[in-house]
Amino acid sequence: MQATDAMVERPSNSSAIGVFLERLSVVREVGPLILLVVLAVAFFLVDRAFLSTMNVSNMLTVVPTLGIMALGMTLLMTSGEIDLSVGAVFGFCPVAMFILYNQGVMAFEVAAGLVLVMAVLIGLANGLLVTKLHTSSFIITIGMMLVVRGVALYISNGFPQATWRVESWIKDVVVGQIAQVGEFKLLSSLLWFIGLVIVLHFVLNNLRFGNWIMATGGNFRAARARGVDTDRVKIILFVLTALLAGFAGIMDSIRVESAYPIAGTGYELEIIAMVVIGGTLLYGGRGTILGTVIGVFLLRTIRNGIIVVGVPGLAYNIFVGAIIIGMMVAHSMIERRQVGEG
Repeated sequence: MQATDAMVERPSNSSAIGVFLERLSVVREVGPLILLVVLAVAFFLVDRAFLSTMNVSNMLTVVPTLGIMALGMTLLMTSGEIDLSVGAVFGFCPVAMFILYNQGVMAFEVAAGLVLVMAVLIGLANGLLVTKLHTSSFIITIGMMLVVRGVALYISNGFPQATWRVESWIKDVVVGQIAQVGEFKLLSSLLWFIGLVIVLHFVLNNLRFGNWIMATGGNFRAARARGVDTDRVKIILFVLTALLAGFAGIMDSIRVESAYPIAGTGYELEIIAMVVIGGTLLYGGRGTILGTVIGVFLLRTIRNGIIVVGVPGLAYNIFVGAIIIGMMVAHSMIERRQVGEG
């Protein structure tokens, strides 16, 4: 009789699978990851060239640029703020650096360090204006975007700066080729991206500062009541976001051997899309570095895939917009169900 009762009480395989899938659906990174795999398979079935060694190598060459910027934006958005000036900083830093270098004002290494300091100052200005004036980061960073972009255009007269004359160890460290197997090339820029992913994931999930970031974005008044210096947290994150944008701009300009004053235009929205699609909440309180990595690869896969299969590149925004809306609907449904069950 006891054996019979045990058999009756034992959950069926189907119910166990259902529980597993339900728990899996709560993980915000799962949806984007599944979509990434589905799209990659779909593009491959349409055109086998999509997963060719050369195409994968090309994708991994451009991923670090936006990826590094997206990592900083992830932490900032987790704190409840946003920075729309990152695209302008991305374009300004390499332009200023190569003007200083090409005109013989200073050595390339010194110029690179100086413009990164400029990026830090831009981020510091954003952070101080937002926290001390209690003003919307949306408005402040739009203003900063216009100022920084205007300076880049003014000092360059709107013309790109040549970079192919650069001979420096920085070039090898930032975007140098580490290895090549057939058509696959491994650049140091990818290692920078991976390293930053590991470090910032650890910071957000394992350090006290990561808890402060989430607390600041979740309820900054409650965080302050518990002793968290929310202004300091936000200022640090604004500085980090601008610094990573400047570094990514330098990295990209060395790779393409030219620095354009309009480079990075529109990147701020694409980066925000990557972060949101990956599972970070737009209004703060919850962030995921790994989700952002998935979001970066998802959007780069779409951009690359539609070109490979012959879809006009102008259709890219249609795909991105549809995915953002779909992800927001899915996240909203999951959260409502959790609240209802609670």
